[in-house]
Amino acid sequence: MFCIAKLAIFYSCQYYLQYFRDINKIKQRMASILAFAGSNSSISINFKLIQFTASLVNDHELRVLNLANYPFPMYSYDEEKNNGFVNSLIEFKNDIDVAQGLIIAVNEHNGNPSAYFKNLLDWFSRVDKNFLVNTKIFLMSTSYGKRGASGSLGVIEKLIPRFGGELVSIFSLPSFGENFDESKGIINPELAEQHKKALQQFLATL
Repeated sequence: MFCIAKLAIFYSCQYYLQYFRDINKIKQRMASILAFAGSNSSISINFKLIQFTASLVNDHELRVLNLANYPFPMYSYDEEKNNGFVNSLIEFKNDIDVAQGLIIAVNEHNGNPSAYFKNLLDWFSRVDKNFLVNTKIFLMSTSYGKRGASGSLGVIEKLIPRFGGELVSIFSLPSFGENFDESKGIINPELAEQHKKALQQFLATL
């Protein structure tokens, strides 16, 4: 009886070891994605676009960050010299480091990225000027206007390669109030198809 009990325990352990090996293999096949909007607004429509996009991603490990919860001081030489890098910035940078891909939606203020997001990029570049190296990126933007924050999108599109990132796909959603429903997502069929293709193109590279 003692031998039978030992054998039962042995095979039970072997089963669970194999189970955890299989789980680890699945995790290794799943690409890690970090998604966020370049806005610190509590009512950010770009964050709503991020949430909708994240809901369409399957078979990938994905984490969504709301930057409304990430306050950062305005960058200056004196701020860096006197206070260094805040913990939240380093933690955010570490999240980017371990991600294989980023989904970013940028807002627009007066035709340019918001001061908040530009400031964040300035801080990141001080920690590591190549903070996006080996990172695939799906870049999006939206606004209530017909241009869909294309001015901001164009600025960030040019900056990404400077930090080592690889821009895989781009999508701009114009007239957010007309083309997006919070319960349904993108309701314009043509724009929904463009968004779907851009997302699929991004996921295919991971």
